[in-house]
Amino acid sequence: MQNRYEQASMKADYNIILKTVKGFLDPEEGLRIYNISLNASQMGPCMEIGSYCGKSAIYIGAACKENNAVLFSIDHHRGSEEQQPGEGYFDPELFDHRIFKVNTFEIFRKTLEMAGLEQTVVPMICASEAAARMWKTPLALVFIDGGHSYEAACTDYQCWAKHIMSGGYLLIHDIFPDPEKGGQAPRHIYELALSSGLFEELSMTKTLGVLRRNLTPSPSPKRRGESAGQYL
Repeated sequence: MQNRYEQASMKADYNIILKTVKGFLDPEEGLRIYNISLNASQMGPCMEIGSYCGKSAIYIGAACKENNAVLFSIDHHRGSEEQQPGEGYFDPELFDHRIFKVNTFEIFRKTLEMAGLEQTVVPMICASEAAARMWKTPLALVFIDGGHSYEAACTDYQCWAKHIMSGGYLLIHDIFPDPEKGGQAPRHIYELALSSGLFEELSMTKTLGVLRRNLTPSPSPKRRGESAGQYL
């Protein structure tokens, strides 16, 4: 499918809202996600794992809205490992003293309301593996930006990469070649996807890895003696 949206820019209203939303997504990465989502959402629904306060949901959701598509957004909204009290990315403004836990869901809903995406983005308030348990719908895009432990990242990959349709996209955030600059779990699943032989590598944008599901099945994974099924 020809990508007629390759150089599209977001509407000014979205950009104003994005500046007010907490999150770790670089604007250049976000714009790349938006453009890919414009193309992908012509083919089918999109999925993100890791909603946080809704920044990535605006980028993907705005694209889906233009094509009358849907974004499923998975997050338990209790914060990832590194966002808990005492950890490096803990934000006291997101700590709910009523329940004594991190709680980003109320802010996430407010973000969707401000962006006019409440009828486009479908929140799924649960763990990734719970949402995947009975999932059957093919997906045109999967964006993985949830927990950054090896266990969490591998679970997200194993649960959702297999649902990406031919020609669909797998996006993985926070890929750092240098371990001193960031955790290696996202890089691990990125390399796992490449090794499966099921995905084509496209150019990265900063820490955003972009893979496209092959239109035809690959004859074999890159590593000798292993089957593609081991990676999904």
